[in-house]
Formats: sequence, C-alpha cells, structure tokens
Amino acid sequence: MATTTEQVYLDALRLPSEARAQLADRLVFSLAEGIPPEIEKAHLAEVRRRMTQVAAGEVKLIPGRQALAKARAELKRLAKK
Repeated sequence: MATTTEQVYLDALRLPSEARAQLADRLVFSLAEGIPPEIEKAHLAEVRRRMTQVAAGEVKLIPGRQALAKARAELKRLAKK
C-alpha cells in the first residue's frame, strides 16, 4: 500500500519540533536541487542586496508570523479573484 503525502504529513507532526524543523530543511533543500546556476546567482545577489539594506537601516524587518499572516491574506485575496 502506497503512503500518501497526507500520511507522511501526519506522521511528521508526531515528531518533536526540532526533528520537524530538520525534516523541513531537508525537504526545502531537496527542492533547490537542479536550480539553474544563473537563477541561483541572481537569488544570492538579491539576498545580499537585501541584507545590505537591512544593515544600512534602509528597510525595517517585520516579525515572521506577521509576514506570513500578511502573505496568507494576500494569497486568499488573490484566490477569490
């Protein structure tokens, strides 16, 4: 019997939070494999640009939960269109 993604998800929720975080990191890393070098280079340049802006005080960071809530609300709004 094949394991469904829902079953894997439910099994993962039973793990301690540190193990879930490690699993999430590994899954995200696996998605990054095969990214063309030019895209990876552009992404790293953008990360460096943003880090410089933060260090210079040009932009203000917001808490992760707040950012995720805002992103989720925007996605819901777009889905209703």
